[in-house]
Amino acid sequence: MCCFSKPVRSVSATNIFAREAPEGRQYLAYSMTLSASEDLAMILPLPVPQGTRDDAVTFIDLSGYAEFFRDLAKAFPEPMPANAPRSAPAPQARAPLAVVEVGSFEASFVPTIDDFTRLDPRFRLPAEVWSRLPGHDRFGFAVFKLMKGEKRIHPMAFTFPRAAAGSVFFPTVHVHDGQVHAQARFDHALFLQRSPRARAGTPDGWRSSKKARYYVDVERARGLVDGDQPVHRLRLAGRAPNRDIYVDD
Repeated sequence: MCCFSKPVRSVSATNIFAREAPEGRQYLAYSMTLSASEDLAMILPLPVPQGTRDDAVTFIDLSGYAEFFRDLAKAFPEPMPANAPRSAPAPQARAPLAVVEVGSFEASFVPTIDDFTRLDPRFRLPAEVWSRLPGHDRFGFAVFKLMKGEKRIHPMAFTFPRAAAGSVFFPTVHVHDGQVHAQARFDHALFLQRSPRARAGTPDGWRSSKKARYYVDVERARGLVDGDQPVHRLRLAGRAPNRDIYVDD
């Protein structure tokens, strides 16, 4: 789920990476391009066990690997259309957006909805939003405080305890304007690594790559990626049901 405590002008080019972690946990990394007119928080609800402690989420600093998702995308080159002119000049690239340094946002874990009262009111969602999201009353929440402006957010990464083993979670429900809509507009690339114990093969609708170490700097990824396992990718574009995604692992 991509929820914001204040309305945003735009969110695009969202990338999410997920993988099972040891001891019943999950790795998650999230990046996007954001345009906001005021400081706000991005809130990622997480399916954690009941009674999870304040310190249960471990944040991973990927400010030194801002191109993490760019490297993952190298595993999935886009084919050139058959009728595309091969000699056509490349389009002029837009000026790159600034990358947020790790010191530009603060990260917190909120174990329950009731614990949002411990945060600055600017970084909360209205209580009625959660009432319109069945099941999320049992979630915990990773909260990232972001500064206003237009920028590419470097990967925000962490591990969290899973409420139930057997599936990998992608937070894809949208709350961008304080409202919960039945459908949302997606511009997402989801990257998945399944555990070595998972069923062989590629999940339906996903593309697969070679081993991750051929594309990703495993050391700079700080344990997030298993270099000896392939990566799977799913593209979500256009309007679709506004819900989170679980993939059997």
